[in-house]
Amino acid sequence: MANQSKVSSLRLVLRAGATVFGLSAVLLIALPRFFTDLLGMAGSNDLDWSMRMIGLTLVALTGNMLVVSLHGSDKGVLLSARVMQFAAFGLGLITLLIPTGWNWFVILYALVGFGFSVAYTVFLLQKD
Repeated sequence: MANQSKVSSLRLVLRAGATVFGLSAVLLIALPRFFTDLLGMAGSNDLDWSMRMIGLTLVALTGNMLVVSLHGSDKGVLLSARVMQFAAFGLGLITLLIPTGWNWFVILYALVGFGFSVAYTVFLLQKD
């Protein structure tokens, strides 16, 4: 059985991640052009539509992360954390590969992704 402190910490990271994704989802759905402007991307109706679609998928991810953090078994939390460890790293990496170049928001957004990946990694590597 997994260390309860480890699983409890991962539950908190999942909840925090769900909060960040939830806020991002609201922003992407309600104000997609604001988000793309922050990223330094040229806005368009097509890009706004894409951002709204991403926002809706983040609603699903937010819900799943929250449910796992609150009601998932220890094994479910560990597996979800492993998935999110790689997804958060990928988010940071893809953000840095943005074709428009880096600005303060791109760097901040990438750091948030890398930060969550590090948090998942630290707690996943804790001894049982």
